[in-house]
Amino acid sequence: MPSEPSSVTIIKDAAGRYFASFVVETTDEPLPPVDAEVGSDLGLATFAVLSNGKTISSPKFLRRAERKLRTAQQVLSRKEKGSNNRVKARIRVAKAHARVSDARKDWAHKHSTAIIRENQAVFVEDLCVQGLARTRLAKSVHDAGRGMFTRMVEEKAARYGRTFVKVDRFYPSSQICSQCGVLDGPKPLSIREWACTACGAVHDRDVNAAKNIHDAGRAEWLNACGGAVSLPS
Repeated sequence: MPSEPSSVTIIKDAAGRYFASFVVETTDEPLPPVDAEVGSDLGLATFAVLSNGKTISSPKFLRRAERKLRTAQQVLSRKEKGSNNRVKARIRVAKAHARVSDARKDWAHKHSTAIIRENQAVFVEDLCVQGLARTRLAKSVHDAGRGMFTRMVEEKAARYGRTFVKVDRFYPSSQICSQCGVLDGPKPLSIREWACTACGAVHDRDVNAAKNIHDAGRAEWLNACGGAVSLPS
């Protein structure tokens, strides 16, 4: 540990696992500066598309474990209330959910750390996760863990001396041509590739949105630093 712990708390979760939580004093060292910056467009089929062309596949932890979770839940529902067998079945269900949650957190930590290490500034869209969770895509939204991932990136950026900027959720990143800046109009989600009516540039929907998020976020960052940068609305 970086220092002598001032306190320790023992925690037992619903799956019957024990954790020790230590309170220690530590200092965070900024990461070495790098030249790269990146904008990120979050999705469902693909978890994220970055402005540099890289993609992060959606892990779908809950979807992969759905059959085991359903079986464990069915076994639990058949047990008599108040019995020892029901207690054991409940713990098995809790352990199955804990494995999914742990895998999702581990994945999010690894990818958020990689993004922060490789980029001096990170720009993301300020998505309304709660609003999306009330739609027919609720299960996929919760499975992706977008809010948790974005929060991790923001916290690590602050800890390691990186820049993190959220772009307004109403910014039409998928409607603007990243080449000429013309607002080409709304497009249904089924359209994954389109050509700009002004300059003729052909865009991948997600990569184009990520580039626009990068440009918009960078403009907000520079304006906050005293610059004067404007982008197409």
